[in-house]
Amino acid sequence: MLSNTSRRLIHFLVFSGLIHCLVSVDQSAQAQTPTVRLPIQSKIDQVQPMTGVVLWHDHEKAATDAISLEFRYCGYDEVAMGPGEWDFSKVEEILDDIASRSHQAVLRFRFVYPGKTTTVPEFVRNSDGYKETVAKSEGKKTHFCDWSSQALQQFTLDFYTEFAKRYDSDPRIAYLQTGFGLWSEYHIYDGPMELGKTFPSANFQSKFLRHLDQQFDSLPWMISIDAADDEFTPIAGDDSLLALDFGLFDDSFLSKSHSKWNAKNWAAMGEDRWKRAAGGGEFSYYNRRDQKMALAESGPNGVSVEESSREFHVSFMIGNDQPEFQPMERIREAGMAMGYRFRVTDAVLVKSDSSSTIGLKVTNEGVAPLYRDAFFAARGQRSQQTLQGLLPGETRIFTVKNVGGPVSGSDIRIESDAILPNQAIQFFADLK
Repeated sequence: MLSNTSRRLIHFLVFSGLIHCLVSVDQSAQAQTPTVRLPIQSKIDQVQPMTGVVLWHDHEKAATDAISLEFRYCGYDEVAMGPGEWDFSKVEEILDDIASRSHQAVLRFRFVYPGKTTTVPEFVRNSDGYKETVAKSEGKKTHFCDWSSQALQQFTLDFYTEFAKRYDSDPRIAYLQTGFGLWSEYHIYDGPMELGKTFPSANFQSKFLRHLDQQFDSLPWMISIDAADDEFTPIAGDDSLLALDFGLFDDSFLSKSHSKWNAKNWAAMGEDRWKRAAGGGEFSYYNRRDQKMALAESGPNGVSVEESSREFHVSFMIGNDQPEFQPMERIREAGMAMGYRFRVTDAVLVKSDSSSTIGLKVTNEGVAPLYRDAFFAARGQRSQQTLQGLLPGETRIFTVKNVGGPVSGSDIRIESDAILPNQAIQFFADLK
């Protein structure tokens, strides 16, 4: 039986040999090029960018490093001034405010909210034939869109074309949530639900989703898990729609009926969707207990947030009421159980006369992938491989080439154009 020392030696030889192959060093050069282990010490002690428990942007405790994300509902009429006329100054103000606290935004655009008028722009509401429905929802007088209007349909497509042009690669935004119905949650559970009138037709829903998939290359966009309802939406029964790269949000997470209803909706949208598109949502508001006990050891209904985050591969969860029930350290702890967690398990340095190549073996110990590009880097050089898409439990080899000067473990970092300048993606390493 091999000793631990022998195993480590074999592992080192195999890994360093692989790095030599990756850097394409010829046989004669290999004899002159020393390969040594690179000691690295690093830890994760903060909630990582694009993950964790989320507070609303106007929460009195939003200025905390126990979170990395802030949420805000947005109205379409805050941006659209007229046909083809846009004013994103309000969005800019919101994003700058959130970024000033070293946080990124989760934005959700909505048309309908119980007790309110719609956010349909005035020029659309004044278009020929447009007529909204006014009815009670949750006991409140509520305005519902007129989805028979071609003007409203075209405006909605135009809006996301313009939004993507401006914000697809903006590091101030982590996630975009969208949809139809109450709170953009893809339902009108209480009120006049009529396809083609108060809710978009199946044809327009399909057109809308395909349009967004074409517009966004970088920014993760999400729809509600309630879009799995095959009575009012076309998605779950259409393989071409299921192939689109939308993520999912679940706004009654940890509810008592979660395993009966919500879990089925997650599955209907594709059990492997999390491998390519982000998942998030909000802790359930079905009753006060759901909020009060959301971060309790066994959750509000027998399942902890850590366990459920692992099961559904959650990256973030809105928990605006949690500071009322939990200390910020518990909110931080719960947030650190969501999303990705990278560990460098081996590192070698291949030296040459003019520069060095760093080889890193990295695994994801989190519950979800990172959904944006990020790279290991040293002294201004980035790895050829991205951390995006590294699944939990998987391992990937990273090479950073042409690194000048003497190299130490403290030079290793993770860089990403998708995070703010004062944010950092951390990683574990205990290599001596």
